[in-house]
Amino acid sequence: MQNHSLHSAHLPLPCPAKTDKDLFLKPMTPHSRIFSVLFLAVFATTLGVGLVVPLLPVYAHDLGAGAFQIGLIFGAFSLSRTLFVPLFGRLSDIKGKKPFLSLGLFLYTLLSLGFVFSDHVAELTALRLGQGFASAMILPVAQAYVGVITPKDREGLTMGLFNVALFAGLSVGPLLGGLVEDAFGIRVSFLSMAFLTLTGFLLCRILLPAEEPSSEPRSPKAGRGAPYLRILRQPSVFSLFAFRLGFTTAIGTVWAFLPLMASTRFGLTSAEIGVIVMLNVLISGALQTPMGYVADRFNKTFLIIAGGVLAAAAMLSFHWASSFLDLCLANAVLGVAGGVSFPAVMALGVIAGREKGGMGTVMGLLAMAHSLGMLSGPLLAGALLDLSSFGAVFVAGSAVLVTGTALFLGLHRRFETGTSTSS
Repeated sequence: MQNHSLHSAHLPLPCPAKTDKDLFLKPMTPHSRIFSVLFLAVFATTLGVGLVVPLLPVYAHDLGAGAFQIGLIFGAFSLSRTLFVPLFGRLSDIKGKKPFLSLGLFLYTLLSLGFVFSDHVAELTALRLGQGFASAMILPVAQAYVGVITPKDREGLTMGLFNVALFAGLSVGPLLGGLVEDAFGIRVSFLSMAFLTLTGFLLCRILLPAEEPSSEPRSPKAGRGAPYLRILRQPSVFSLFAFRLGFTTAIGTVWAFLPLMASTRFGLTSAEIGVIVMLNVLISGALQTPMGYVADRFNKTFLIIAGGVLAAAAMLSFHWASSFLDLCLANAVLGVAGGVSFPAVMALGVIAGREKGGMGTVMGLLAMAHSLGMLSGPLLAGALLDLSSFGAVFVAGSAVLVTGTALFLGLHRRFETGTSTSS
């Protein structure tokens, strides 16, 4: 089936902008058109996801799921996403990105409708497996598309601005989802997720220009799909992989078990839980663009390490929390940590993708680290919670963050030392 675009069936992938103003100040350029469509599609999709995901732990608990089963529901998504992200990331470098984005969003819509009819833990787990498969074709591919059109030396600002779509959807979604669930029930929240994901699909299918696979690549290796293992062995890439893995292992723990702790230990309503979850992503999202600007002008390594240290302290704060306000403060600090570090991580990822060959490959590796963290965090935390307490879960999450940050520091120093020696 032939792809639709604004001007023709296939719009050649634009070359990098000569100046950073081209991407943001000329609304009718191909760059700004691509950026705008992807921004709106990702926002609509993540808003739908944010409506439901914070409610799933409580919903699964009401269906009789234990702590490990709740971790399995969350881990199922990340398991299938981890398995397929390498495939779709590399294929998007070879075949083009629009087909994978469109297919992923369409499948995600159908699976979201499946939640309306699910009332067993096994069904929730199967649907999350399917959503993970579909998700492997969405955000990593969208980020790779934006990375390809990103002007040189504006990686932090561009990726930070694009990440606003992700964090805005995930910040508004939990609050809106809590209100919808309290007023109409969780099945209406499921329907809302399906509708919003369908909106993202239609935006990409109708308005997103398609790359021309045969167009001239922007670097000698671009568009060929670089081998994952070769790229991953590079210290500059593996250091980012290690940090992203450690950070998202902790985030996965928070998303899976903070709502459950807030409900069972503190007796909070769905709307109050939505507020707590919203603070994290709202603050992190608000910092994406300004911290992206900072990352383009200051030391990216320092920003990443600072974010890791802040996140580790926030995880310990959950252990000591004794009220709704304590939970809000701890999750707000975790949001600051993500806002400080995430634009710098993505900026270094874009630079590595440009230098190593294959933007989709590098973005796929970062997405794989994210998925592995979101898989291992809930599973390990669920097993630990069955044996111990919520406090032990968050202390372990803090230890994982410290480990990931230390690995990043050591590996990145090795990369910088090797670069200066070779030059």
